[in-house]
Amino acid sequence: MSYEAVAAAGPGEPADDLTAVLSKIARTLEPEADLDRTVATIVTAAAATVPGADEAGVSLLEDGAMRSVGPSSEVVAHLDQLQHRLHEGPCVDAIFERPVYRTGDISADPRWPRFSAEAASTGVSSMLGFRLFTHSSTIGALNLYSWRADAFDEDAERIGELFAAHAAVALAGSRGLEQLHGALRTRDTIGMAKGILMERHGVDADRAFALLVKASQHANVKLRDAAEWLVNRSSSGNGH
Repeated sequence: MSYEAVAAAGPGEPADDLTAVLSKIARTLEPEADLDRTVATIVTAAAATVPGADEAGVSLLEDGAMRSVGPSSEVVAHLDQLQHRLHEGPCVDAIFERPVYRTGDISADPRWPRFSAEAASTGVSSMLGFRLFTHSSTIGALNLYSWRADAFDEDAERIGELFAAHAAVALAGSRGLEQLHGALRTRDTIGMAKGILMERHGVDADRAFALLVKASQHANVKLRDAAEWLVNRSSSGNGH
């Protein structure tokens, strides 16, 4: 989905057409197996849709840690990562405290003293952070930035919340597709490794799998990694 197509459903729409706008946006957020590409679409759409937003980024929560994905600029990448490192800021609190955080003058906001000074020094004045979550999991946060003070009002917060809900569903679907594709790739790799062992040692499929499991345990590596090593070594002609 191009920036122009996303922006066409953007901030110029009357408030009465909000449902129609969000319906257009929702159709751009179909989950893909490429999680980063889904995030990039979300960031572009958010910056074009939420009134007052100049920049946007997403902080994904993975195994208890956060990482910045699809930032719209180097400033956003820096500030997202700074929040993660300090464990302080609107996006961190949106993930761990309550679903929405808004600030109109980051330089004067006492809630995040270490982060606020650095954010203000980049020229950012206003921020809006939304938790990205479904009924079963918290995925991360959508982070919106503005160069203007008091750029985000209640309408921006309301639109952003609805947008974040759509985005969370798309991200959850994308993460599920990514995990499914990863599982299928792992299954295929293990299948090829079993075939190599069956041919090399003249054993059946069950015995080949048992050999692969034993090798992974002996080397203290995951079964998938042991299978990948064997396949790569065999394809390079060094299998004997």
